[in-house]
Amino acid sequence: MRVPSKTIQLDGKFVMHRGGYLASPNVAYETWGKLEGRGDNAVIIFTGLSPSAHAASSPENPSAGWWEDMIGSGLPLDTDRYFVICVNSLGSCFGSTGAADVNPETGGIYRTTYPVLTLEDVAEAGYEVVKALSLERVHTTIGCSMGGMTALAFCVRHPELGGNMLSISSSARALPFSIAIRSLQREMIVKDLKWDGGNYDLEDPPVIGQRLARKLGMMTYRSPREWEQRFGRERISMEMHSDEQFFGDFAVECYLENHANKFTGQFDANCYLYLSRASDLFDLAEHGGSLEAGFSKLNLDRSMVVGVETDLLFPIHQQRELANGLSNVVEDTELVELGCIKGHDSFLVDMDAFRPVIGRFLS
Repeated sequence: MRVPSKTIQLDGKFVMHRGGYLASPNVAYETWGKLEGRGDNAVIIFTGLSPSAHAASSPENPSAGWWEDMIGSGLPLDTDRYFVICVNSLGSCFGSTGAADVNPETGGIYRTTYPVLTLEDVAEAGYEVVKALSLERVHTTIGCSMGGMTALAFCVRHPELGGNMLSISSSARALPFSIAIRSLQREMIVKDLKWDGGNYDLEDPPVIGQRLARKLGMMTYRSPREWEQRFGRERISMEMHSDEQFFGDFAVECYLENHANKFTGQFDANCYLYLSRASDLFDLAEHGGSLEAGFSKLNLDRSMVVGVETDLLFPIHQQRELANGLSNVVEDTELVELGCIKGHDSFLVDMDAFRPVIGRFLS
C-alpha cells in the first residue's frame, strides 16, 4: 500500500472519544504549497472513507492523487496562494494507525481490539497535525463525504482556529437510509467465512464480502440517471461459468465487478468496518444536545455547503438542513445545489461542475 510522505507519531496515549486509547499512534498527511505565518493561508482537507492523504501529485510522490484536478498552481486550491494539508483518517490503512496495524503494547495486530472509532477521533488526529505544524489558525477547513462530517467535528471542537468551512456532499448526521446501506455492507464482510471474527490472514482477506460491499457502495455513489445514459441495457458477450449463470449479462454488471476488484486488496477489511461505523455514529446533536446547540459551538467567518441533486447517499435535503443550521450562526453561508448526474461521486469525477464553485469560495 502507498504510504504518504509525512507521518507524525503522537506521544503517549491518544484517548478515544468513546473510550479506550491508542498507544502512540501515527497520523499521516501530505502538504502542498508554502505556509505563511501561523496558518493564515492553511487549508486542511478531511477525506471520504477510502482515500489516502495523497490528494495530488508532489515532488515527493509524483503519482496522480484523488483530487489531482483541484489542487495545484492556478487550480481552485491554488498552491501559489495556499498551504494545503490533506490528512489520512485515523483508522485507515494508508499510514494513520488503524485496525491493520500493530499495537505496540501487545506486539500483535489490533484487529477488533481497536477501540470504537468516531469521526471526532479522526478530527482530533487532524488537530494533532495542525499542532505539529505550529498552526494557530486555519484559513479554510474542507470535508468531502465522510470528511464533511469530520470537518464539522473539527470546527466544533476547535473553534479557536476560526476561518472558513466548505462542506461537500456531506451532512450533520447520518440518515436511516445511509446507515442501512453501510450496515448491510459491514454485514457482507463479517459474514464472509474468511473474516473469521476479524482474525483473517492478511494475505487472504475476506474478498467475497469486500467485493459485495463495494458493489453495493457503488450503487449509492453514482445515480440511476447516469447509468441509464451510460449503460442502458447494453449486454456483454463472454463465456459464463456455471456459478455465474444468474448474473453477468449486462454492461452495468461488468462495471460493478471491475470496481469491486479494483477496491479489494487495496483497503483492509477491518479498517473499512471501523470507518464505516464511525460514519453512522456521527451526530452533531451530541455536541450540546441538539443540532442547534452543536451549530452554536462554531466560530466561522464564512461557510459553503455544496450538494448534488442526484446524490442518494447524502441527498440534497440534507445539504439544505446543513446550510440552514450553519446560516443561523454563520452570517455568510451559501448553499450550492449542482445538477450533476453522477451522484455522490460527482465531487471526484465532475470537475467542470465543482472547480468554479470551489474556486469562487477560495478566491
